[in-house]
Amino acid sequence: MPLVEVTYAPTVPEPRLRELGEVLPHLVSLAVECAEEPYDGDLQPGDVEIRFRPLGPLDRSGLAVVIEIKSKWTADREADRQERVDELHAGIHAATGLDDFGVYLSLPSAAWSQGD
Repeated sequence: MPLVEVTYAPTVPEPRLRELGEVLPHLVSLAVECAEEPYDGDLQPGDVEIRFRPLGPLDRSGLAVVIEIKSKWTADREADRQERVDELHAGIHAATGLDDFGVYLSLPSAAWSQGD
């Protein structure tokens, strides 16, 4: 279950952020798909958690949007993580037209429990 945090500048229009929120669950799921956690295209509540936050007055960023993704480490993901994040970046650009953004993929050792 990836956790996604989107930090954005005040210059990014809300419709663009809504569009980003619509496409990210699918694109992120494709980017982190692996043998241990296959993606069947049928996202359920809790499969991808996305949080949006505006840049604060003390934050410093050279990009209009920074997308940080945390997904549990697996050998599959580790082996080609740069290709995964490059393809994700290209997919986001193609789907939204965003230009001034970066994507950070972190693969920590982690566990998740959601219950029933």
